[in-house]
Amino acid sequence: MTRSDLVEELAARFSQLTHRDAEYAVKTLLDAVGEALVRGNRIEIRGFGSFSVNHRAPRMGRNPRSGAAVAIPAKRVPHFKPGKALREAVDKRTAELQILENPAT
Repeated sequence: MTRSDLVEELAARFSQLTHRDAEYAVKTLLDAVGEALVRGNRIEIRGFGSFSVNHRAPRMGRNPRSGAAVAIPAKRVPHFKPGKALREAVDKRTAELQILENPAT
């Protein structure tokens, strides 16, 4: 699902929202999540999951073309950990779809 798909879904589910309002709501939410992560905060959405920032230590890597050693600097990267309810819902729905696609003969 892309950002524009999310806007379309939101506008379709809530008829009182115009397309522009739905787009603004999605942009505002994603900007707030991004800004909180930049500040180093953790975001938890119950039943969905949590977003946090992980630290990756500096390390030595290799250039795949030449094989030369390359220093990779330390960095902070966003991380998403799905919540239990989301994991279970995905697992259940995936199993249901597989049964529908491949019914036992």
